[in-house]
Parts: sequence; structure tokens; C-alpha cells
Amino acid sequence: MVDELILKEKEVLSLKLRTLIYVIMSTFLFSSMEIALKIAGGTFNPIQLNFVRFLLGGLLLLPFTLQRLRREQRHLTGRDIAAFSLTGFSCVLVSMTLYQLAIQMSLPATIAILLSANPAFGMLIGLVLLKEKMSRTNTLAVILTLAGLLVIVNPFNLTNPMGITLGLLSSITFAIYGILTRLSSNKLGFGGMTMTCFSFIAGAIELGIFMAITHIPAVSQALSGLQGFSDVPFFQGITWSNILLVAYISFFVTGLGFGLYFLVMEEAGVPIASLIFFIKPALAPILSLIVLGDPIHTNTIVGIIIILIGSVVTLTGERIATRMSRK
Repeated sequence: MVDELILKEKEVLSLKLRTLIYVIMSTFLFSSMEIALKIAGGTFNPIQLNFVRFLLGGLLLLPFTLQRLRREQRHLTGRDIAAFSLTGFSCVLVSMTLYQLAIQMSLPATIAILLSANPAFGMLIGLVLLKEKMSRTNTLAVILTLAGLLVIVNPFNLTNPMGITLGLLSSITFAIYGILTRLSSNKLGFGGMTMTCFSFIAGAIELGIFMAITHIPAVSQALSGLQGFSDVPFFQGITWSNILLVAYISFFVTGLGFGLYFLVMEEAGVPIASLIFFIKPALAPILSLIVLGDPIHTNTIVGIIIILIGSVVTLTGERIATRMSRK
């Protein structure tokens, strides 16, 4: 009996340690994402980079996803593919394309903070469109998050309105992607990793179709006024000198980062997994300062603190809700 208790305690401790490692790794990968994309953006077309990283990231997750489907004895149907096409479109083609363009136009740390605020937008969208109820803690968290964003963006002294606008649109559309994924997951019964894997691949295919269309002479001519949208290359520019950067962005940040995120969610629950995006607003500016030399302004620090307080409120509320649901 004692041996069984000791063994169980060791298993729990091992699980906690493994979860902690996953959280640390995923947090670092997600927090370094904007920096890596900013560096790569000087070499690659933003849309091309988006296509490559989600295609390769999705393919990295594919073997694990297929193994899970075989274990569950499930096969994809036309309905499933339609759902993946919709979530992939909202994530890869819309949100992450806006996100990549925003990074090229603004400070990576600022865009990282804007993207991290997507849960607040998700709650607002759920409230307005899906008539979902918001708890007092969630309402307070949304207010704090939006207040923090206003402090960081500083609308009375905007130096790059287009970059900020694209960043906000990216965050809002990523929140829509999250809602669509949640609804599809509940309806179809797929886990987070399965939804993510096939959404990434479907979105990359859709983006690839768009890229192919930009090579049609008439379309290319029509889009020539939009920088980066005409004759979008597929794999051009990938060389031995930058292949490690491409691999880091695709396999580590996009594939491994999201894979670890969903492993944490499955093993430790949503509140613990949420820590990854809660820490990101604070860590991303520090990494950006170290790697790119981007300054951290006073309003950014104040805004980050406000957003982190909102994140703590959200986390506390989720934990309370989880405990109450178990009773």
C-alpha cells in the first residue's frame, strides 16, 4: 500500500515536472515567434513565409495526429474536411497573414502583445454573436486587457497606425479562429491537436491556391499595387544560409510550440495551458530588446502590467469555475 502511494506520488511529480517543461518550452517558442518572423521577413515574402511555416508545422504534427485517429478508430469525413477548411481559412489565410504583415510594419513586441489579447476579443465575440455569458471575473479581465492595449497602443500618439490596425485585426480574427475551432471540436469530437494539425494543413493549401492565383498575369497586374501580393513565391529564397531559421519558425515555433500547448492542455487543463499566453506579453518585449534591440517604452511596461493583472483575473476565474464543476 505504501509502495503504491509512493509510486503514485512519483507519477504525479513526474507529470507536473513534464508539464512545467512543456510550459517553459512552449512559452519561449511563442514569445520568440515575432522576433524570428521579423528577421525572416527581411528575406521572404510575408505571405510565402506564412505558407511555408504552417505547411511544415502542420506536417510535423501529422504523424502524431494520424496515430491518434488510428487509436480512436476514426476516419475523416467530408464534414470534417469542411470544418478544417473553415478553421484553416480563418487562421492561416486571414489572421496569420494579417499578423505577418503587421510584424513587418511594427515592433514585434507590440504585435506579440496584441495577439496575446485574443482571448479577451474571443470573450467579447462570444458574448455578442453566440450570446455566451461572461462571468464577473471574465468581464473584469476583458476591461483590464482592453485598457492595457489602449495604454500600449497610445491612440493619441500613433506612429504606425497601419501596423497596429493589422495587429488588432489579426488578434480579433485569431479569436474568431479560436471560437470556430472550439465549436467544431465540440461538434465533431476532435481534440485540440487534431483540429490544429488539419487546420494548419488546410489553411496552407488554401493559401497556396491564393498564391498560385497571384501568378496569373491579369491577377498579378491587378495586385501589383499591393506590395507582396503579386507573384507570391512558394519556396524561392530558401537557402542553406537561412534554412535553420525557416526550420525554427516552421517546426519549432509553429509545429512544436502548438503541439506542446495542446499537450499541456490535455494533461493539465486549460488554466495551466493559458499561462503560456499570459506570460508571452511580458517575455516577448524582453526577448525583442535582447535580440533586436527594440526599446521598451514606459507605456508598454504599464500596459503589460495591466494585461498581466487581467490574465491573473482570468486564470483565477477559470480555476474557480473548474473546481466548482468538479463538485
